[in-house]
Amino acid sequence: METKDGKKIDFAVGGQAVIEGVMMRSNDFITVAVRRGSGDIELKDDPFKSITKKIKLLGWPFVRGVVGLVEMMIVGMKALNFSASVMIEDEEGKKREEMTGKEKFVEKVMMVFSFVFAIGMSLFLFKFLPLWITEWISGFYEPLRQSFLYNLIDGVLKTSFFILYIWILTLMPSIKRVFEYHGAEHKSIYTYEKGLDLKVENAKKQSRFHPRCGTSFILIVFMISVLTYTLLPRDPDFLMNFARRLAFLPLIAGISYEFLKFSAKHTDNKLMKAAISPGLWFQRLTTKEPDDKQLEVALKALDKALELEDKKTAEVII
Repeated sequence: METKDGKKIDFAVGGQAVIEGVMMRSNDFITVAVRRGSGDIELKDDPFKSITKKIKLLGWPFVRGVVGLVEMMIVGMKALNFSASVMIEDEEGKKREEMTGKEKFVEKVMMVFSFVFAIGMSLFLFKFLPLWITEWISGFYEPLRQSFLYNLIDGVLKTSFFILYIWILTLMPSIKRVFEYHGAEHKSIYTYEKGLDLKVENAKKQSRFHPRCGTSFILIVFMISVLTYTLLPRDPDFLMNFARRLAFLPLIAGISYEFLKFSAKHTDNKLMKAAISPGLWFQRLTTKEPDDKQLEVALKALDKALELEDKKTAEVII
């Protein structure tokens, strides 16, 4: 895809909503824009170089998706931590630079703990619990232990739990704000991909549903897991069955990433439209219509990332 002036679109541009702000990732930079209580926009930028560019093997298809997922989880957690620290600064009137070494250490420990806890809860809610319920249900009716039916029940339960979880989150005002910034992130990226000026009036006209969204990725993982686990013989021991499924998660994530990347480049294909439609539909829950101020924040983060990329390109040319 190209912009109106012939400039190639970089499909690596992506982002994430944070607390009262948006994180954007370009090829070589991570930028975060957060709206302070005063109305000012706090900007933070850091260089970013994926390990897939340093180690060729990690950039191979089906491997790069797993590596990228881990990287973005770490980057996303850091962005969330930054946005939270800005909010704390507003509330306590204490600048981040004024924090003691002990306070910074505690902050890092809490970030690691939050990361580990989030992973653990996700595995419990969306892997262990659905599988345990599937095992319990299938014990009442032997035909349900057949591979496809067994995995279909597991997949339906996982998807249902995830939808219920997100729906509960939408009832919380603070999370609803994050979902609005999520919509602002998508609209901003669409504005860039269409070659339009990064202005609020242009972004307002764009869709808040984007085929490369992480929400779509999760649903694709659920669907591909049903097909993958169908080919995997069920172990009669529950814990062994659970462990084997965990072992196949990297493969499923790798396949899902390649599918998402491929589908994003072929959205005009009718088959691809049908395949990505569940993810786009689900974004009705995970994104909300943003206001002009939220769009301004998202555009500021994206504009800064693109500005840094332009400067780096100019330096290379010189």
